[in-house]
Amino acid sequence: MTNKNLLLKSSYYYDLPEELIAQTPVEPRDSARLLVCHKDSGKLEHKHFYDIVDYLKKGDVLVVNNTRVLPARLFGYKDTGAKIEILLQKRIDLKTWEVIAKPFKRLKEGTRVTFNKDLTCTILQKFDYGSCTIEFEFDGVFEHRLSEVGTVPLPPYIHEKLKDKERYQTVYAKVEGSSAAPTAGLHFTPQLLNKIKAKGVEIVEVLLHVGLGTFRPVKEDNILEHKMHSEYIEMNEVNASIINKAKAEGRRVIAVGTTSVRVLESCAKTKGQVEACKKETQIFIYPSYEFKVVDGLITNFHLPESTLIMLVSAFLGYDKTMEVYNTAVKEKYRFFSFGDANLYI
Repeated sequence: MTNKNLLLKSSYYYDLPEELIAQTPVEPRDSARLLVCHKDSGKLEHKHFYDIVDYLKKGDVLVVNNTRVLPARLFGYKDTGAKIEILLQKRIDLKTWEVIAKPFKRLKEGTRVTFNKDLTCTILQKFDYGSCTIEFEFDGVFEHRLSEVGTVPLPPYIHEKLKDKERYQTVYAKVEGSSAAPTAGLHFTPQLLNKIKAKGVEIVEVLLHVGLGTFRPVKEDNILEHKMHSEYIEMNEVNASIINKAKAEGRRVIAVGTTSVRVLESCAKTKGQVEACKKETQIFIYPSYEFKVVDGLITNFHLPESTLIMLVSAFLGYDKTMEVYNTAVKEKYRFFSFGDANLYI
C-alpha cells in the first residue's frame, strides 16, 4: 500500500529518459508494443498492439473517439511585420475562437493578424496561459481558408516533421474540431478493427474535441487547485443504449483513450448507466474517483505529473500505475503520442 499523498503533484513524477519520447510513429500502426496489465492479478505481459484482439471477447463494447484534428496551427503577421503563431483551441461561434497565441506579450487587444489575403483575425480579449479570444474575417468557407494556411499541430515534445499528416489522425476520425489527436486510437488499422468486430465486439463512437489544454501542465502542488480545461463532448441515444445494455448484462465497456473515458464518465447518470449528451465537460479524474462505466482502458504512456497519469492511477491504482511506468522505462517502451500502448483490463 502506498504512503504517498495522492493529492500532491509530485507523487505522479517518474524519471523518463528523453530518448524514450517517440518522435515518429511506427509502421504499420498496429506494430507498436503493448504492455498489458491485468487489474485483478497484477500480471504484466509484453505484447504488440495487433495482439489486442486476443484480450477482447464477444460482447465487449469498445468505445472510440471519432474526433478529427483540425489544421489548427497558423502563422500570420501583425501590421508591423512581426510574426505571430496562433493555435486554435475551441470554437465559440462562427467567427470567434479561443486560441493560444505566441509571442503573447507582444499582442494587444485589437491587434490585427493577417494569414493571407482571404483570412485575417483580430485579438478580442487576452487571458492567462497565453490564451485569448480572436475573431476571424474571411472570404468564402472558413474550413477551406483554414486548410489553405493551417497545419496539424503536433505536441510540443515532438520535434521531427511528420511526413504523412494522416498519421496524426485515427483511421475512424470523422468530426473535425480537435487541436490534438486522441492518440490511443492511432494504433488501430481497418484490418484490426475488422478482426475485432468479427470476434463479436461492438464498436461505439463518441466525440470529444481535444483542446490544447490537454498539454497544460499541472502547476499547483495540490492537484485539487488545478483548473481543468473544458472540452466539448457528444454521445447519441443509440450508443448510450448499447452501453447501457452491455452494463446491464454484465458485459465489459472498454474505453480507447482517456478522451473516451472522459466522455463515458461525464455522461454517466448513475453507476452502470449513461445518457445521451452534448455538452462541455471539465471532469477531473484522480485517485479516489469511483468509475461508473469504464471496465477496461487502452491508452498510451502519459507525461509525468499530468492529469492523464492521474486518471490512469485512479483506474488502475497508484502503486500499480507507477510499477507499469517504471517497467516500461526499464523495457525501453516508446512514450507519449507516437509511442507504445497499454491495456488495463
